[in-house]
Amino acid sequence: MADRHPEPDSPELRARWGGFAFTPEWDAKAKEQIAHYPEGRQRSAVMALLDYAQRQVGEETRTQGWLPIPVIEYVAAYLDMPVIRVLEVASFYTMYNLQPVGRFHVQVCGTTPCMLRGAEDIIMACKQRGMAKGYTSEDGLWTLTEVECMGNCASAPMVQINDDNYEDLTPDRLDAVLNALAKGETPKAGTQEPGRHTVEPSGGPTTLTAMVTENHDYRGEW
Repeated sequence: MADRHPEPDSPELRARWGGFAFTPEWDAKAKEQIAHYPEGRQRSAVMALLDYAQRQVGEETRTQGWLPIPVIEYVAAYLDMPVIRVLEVASFYTMYNLQPVGRFHVQVCGTTPCMLRGAEDIIMACKQRGMAKGYTSEDGLWTLTEVECMGNCASAPMVQINDDNYEDLTPDRLDAVLNALAKGETPKAGTQEPGRHTVEPSGGPTTLTAMVTENHDYRGEW
């Protein structure tokens, strides 16, 4: 699984990110998020603000984004929180990147359902493209991470790339997705199984079949 630890603090890191502050657009989003909570509970917005900070870093670096220590300190000061409390949140949830990542963060699920359905072949397909777990490719395009279950067991194996999931993968299907991303295209997210739309059984649903074409109300039949 992913080896998670903050990027070491350094003068170079401070020089690059020590002056971080939300842009007006992200600052407005942060204030809107804080306003959802009652007086004295503003710190509850920490997860949203970390996400916004990571996305702003991503915009500046043309990557998925990550959280340098000075950025974490900025969020802590913004919410009047001890820095260690914010770091605890950032290090607990894998949605936050604690080290630099590439333009596309390829997170491969390696939990049992995905493994039984070919996750190891998916990881091998990534390696054949020059990726290595825990590292960013030399061209800065890909970062490969193996992660725990992301809840797509019915359409395994799957990967998450930045904000999108790609499911029902084979090595060839993954290659098609990665090729499209590398070209600047937007591949279809979700299942890559032809004819499958969500997580209905392959070949079509066997129950609640009246729901296929419309929102059928079964309550009078039960």
